[in-house]
Amino acid sequence: MSDVSAAMFTEAAEPVMGAESMVHITPTAAAKVNEIRGAEGIEDNMALRLRVVGGGCAGFSYDLYFDEPQEVDRQVNIAGVKVVVDEMSLMYLVGTEIDYIEGLQGAGFKFNNPNVKSTCGCGSSFSV
Repeated sequence: MSDVSAAMFTEAAEPVMGAESMVHITPTAAAKVNEIRGAEGIEDNMALRLRVVGGGCAGFSYDLYFDEPQEVDRQVNIAGVKVVVDEMSLMYLVGTEIDYIEGLQGAGFKFNNPNVKSTCGCGSSFSV
């Protein structure tokens, strides 16, 4: 498994119709994911796993890494990126946009989640 700091699809399971409207990936973020995939030699069968995990000072945090899709995952191609999301995480991620930003304070993936009620001071965790 390969981590993608600070968010794919198999023939085994059918994609969910309309799932691409549940989570959005900007063209900039999609290009970065595909760049990382190429640079690290990630196999085509691996998907970008997007999930929410308990932890952080605000209660939840995002986890993004390449992984093999499981039969129970929601699987969809978003902006040319194969994405898998487990059902539990999906309920916290509906409507979320994932972007990739570069600036003076560094670079990384940014989650714009309309379900978030508050975040921690450093911005790495959230509550709903």
